[in-house]
Amino acid sequence: MLDSANMPETTVINGVRYNAEAGQRPIHVDGCTTIVSLFETRCKAMGSRTAHREKDLGIWKDYSWDDYWTHAKWIGLALRKLGLKRGEVVSILSEDRKEWAYFDMGIQCVGGIASGIYTTDSEAQLQYLVNDSDSRFLIVENEEQLDKYLQVENEVPGLLKVIILEDEGLHDLDHPRCLMIDDLYEIGRKAEAEEPGAFEQEIAKAQPQDTALLIYTSGTTGMPKGAMLCHENIMAAMEAGARRLNCLETDNQLCFLPLCHILERDVSIYFPLAGKSVVNFAESPETVFNNLQEVSPNTFTAVPRVWEKIYSQVLILAQEATPLGRWAYARAVAAGKARADFLVEGKPVPASVSARYWVWDRLVLRNLRRMLGLDKMRRGGTGAAPISPELLKWYWSIGVPLVEGYGMTETAGLATINTRQDNRIGTIGKAVPGYEIRIAEDGEIQTKGANNFQGYWRNNEKTAETFTDDGWLRTGDVGRLDDEGFVTITGRLKDIIITAGGKNITPAEIESRLKFSHYISDAVIIGDRRKYLTALVMIDQENVEKFAQDQKVPFSNFASLCAAKEVKDLIGEEVKAVNKEFARVEQIKDFRLIDVLLTAEDEELTATMKLKRSYVEKRHAHLIEDMY
Repeated sequence: MLDSANMPETTVINGVRYNAEAGQRPIHVDGCTTIVSLFETRCKAMGSRTAHREKDLGIWKDYSWDDYWTHAKWIGLALRKLGLKRGEVVSILSEDRKEWAYFDMGIQCVGGIASGIYTTDSEAQLQYLVNDSDSRFLIVENEEQLDKYLQVENEVPGLLKVIILEDEGLHDLDHPRCLMIDDLYEIGRKAEAEEPGAFEQEIAKAQPQDTALLIYTSGTTGMPKGAMLCHENIMAAMEAGARRLNCLETDNQLCFLPLCHILERDVSIYFPLAGKSVVNFAESPETVFNNLQEVSPNTFTAVPRVWEKIYSQVLILAQEATPLGRWAYARAVAAGKARADFLVEGKPVPASVSARYWVWDRLVLRNLRRMLGLDKMRRGGTGAAPISPELLKWYWSIGVPLVEGYGMTETAGLATINTRQDNRIGTIGKAVPGYEIRIAEDGEIQTKGANNFQGYWRNNEKTAETFTDDGWLRTGDVGRLDDEGFVTITGRLKDIIITAGGKNITPAEIESRLKFSHYISDAVIIGDRRKYLTALVMIDQENVEKFAQDQKVPFSNFASLCAAKEVKDLIGEEVKAVNKEFARVEQIKDFRLIDVLLTAEDEELTATMKLKRSYVEKRHAHLIEDMY
C-alpha cells in the first residue's frame, strides 16, 4: 500500500499526477482541486479519444471527450440561462446513459448541485425528493418518468423546468414547464455564442469545499436523507482509489448500477476522470449479462447479487453438461482453487500447482471466462453489501480476481479496499491512503479523512448525530480491525439481536453464509427479544425452478413453488448445513419462505437490492409470528 504521508510533494501513480499529503489540503489530481477543473483538463487533453460507448439500434457507438465537453457545456450554460444559480439543486431521474454524465458535469460546472433519483421511485418519493432538495430543475428520461412528475406537478411548485431526454410518445406534448433535450442544447449553443468563455469562467469559480453532489441515502431506517458531498470529498476518493488500484487508460468498464448510487457514480463518472478509461453504458439492468459478454471489460464492479447470479448461471450450465463435462468442470475448479489458495494469501504458487492450473485453464476455465464476458477481467470489485468468502474464492478459482471494498455515501463511496496484491478474503480490506479507521468501545467502525461528507442537507441534528465529539464519522457498522490493518464487518449496530436470554448476535454473518447457497437469494434473521433465532428466506428463483423441474415437483407460479414440500425440505437442508458453522445460540430453529418475488419497486428492497429489514419484518409479520 502506498503511504501518502511519506510520498514526495508531486507523485505520479498509474499515469495520474497527485500533489497531496495525508491530512493536507487542498487535494490535487493533475493540478486540479475540483471535479470540474479536472473535467476541463481531461476533455481538452483527450479530445477525440473515446470517453463513452452506448448502444444505438443494437450497435455500440463511440462518443469522445470532445462530445462530453460540448454537451456538458451546452447543458450548463442553458440551465444558467434558464435561472439556475450557484448552490441550487438539479435532480436527474433516468437510467444510466451518456446524458447522465453530461448533466452531472454540466450542472456542477456552473456551480449547481447534482442529485439523482432512482427510476424505481414512486410519484410520492419523487415529490418528497424534489421538495426536500428544493430542486430547480428536473431531468426525466422518458414518458414513463415524465408521468410521475405530471401526477405531482402541483405539489412541486419550486421547479422551473422539466427536461426530457427521449421524445418517443411525446411529440404532441405542450406543457409550459417541459422542455426537450434538443431544445435545451439549442439554448446552450446560443448562450455560448452570446458569452464566449462563460463556461470556463464558471468552472474557475468552483472551490474544493463547494457542495457538488446531493446523494440521498437509501432510506433503510426512515425517510431518505440528502448527504452533501463537496468537490474535495470526491477528489479524495479519486486519489485514494488510484493509489490502491491499478488504473489504465486502455481500460474498458461497464456501467449498469444506478448512477444515483455513490458506488456507480464513483466507478463510472469520477474515477474515469482520473484514470482516463472508457465507460460502456449497459442497455438496462436486465441486459447486463449480455452486455458483459459483448464488452468483456477489464474492470467490473457490481453488488454481490450480480456476482451470485453469474455463479448460479455457471452452476446450472455445469449441471446440464454431459458427465464428461461435469467431471472436467469439477477438476478445473479444483485446480483453480489450489492455485487461488496461494494467491489470496499473497504466497508464491508452487510450480506443480501452476502447471496443473495452466492445463485446466486452457481446457476449461479460459472458455468459461470468455463465455461469461470475464476473459479480459484484470480486477473485479464488489461492495455495497456483504459477500460470501466462498463466492470470492470461487471467482479466484476460475481466474477472476474479485476483491471486496467498503464505503458509504457518507464516505464518498470509498473507505477500505482489498487489492490483488494485498488481499484478505472475508475482510473489506485496509483503509485507503489518507484515511483513518478505529473501532469504538461498542464495536462500531468509525472513520476520519477528507472523504467524509459535509453533512445532511438542511438537517443539522442528524449531521451532529453522525459525528463523534472528536470529529470521527459513525458508520453504524460493527466490526474489528486486525494487526495488519484489515477490517472485518460483522453487522450493523442497529441490527444487533439481543435474545431473550441476553445473548448479543450480529445477524449479518449468518445471513451471508445462507446466501452462498445457490438456492437462497437472501435471508433475514429474526430473534430480537425472542427465545431463539428464525429466518425469513427468499429463494433463488432460477436455481430452485431447475431443482423442481429435475425432481418433477409440480408448480404453477412462484408462490406454489415456495409452497412445495420438496422445496421447503431443500431449503431446510441448506439451513441445517449453515447451522453447523455456528454456536447453538446462533443457530436457526425455524424458517419461512417469502413467496413473492421482490424487486427494487417493492418497499422491502432498496434500488441497490439491499433489504430494508424493518419493512421486511413489518410486511411479513404473520410469517414471523407463526414461527414463535
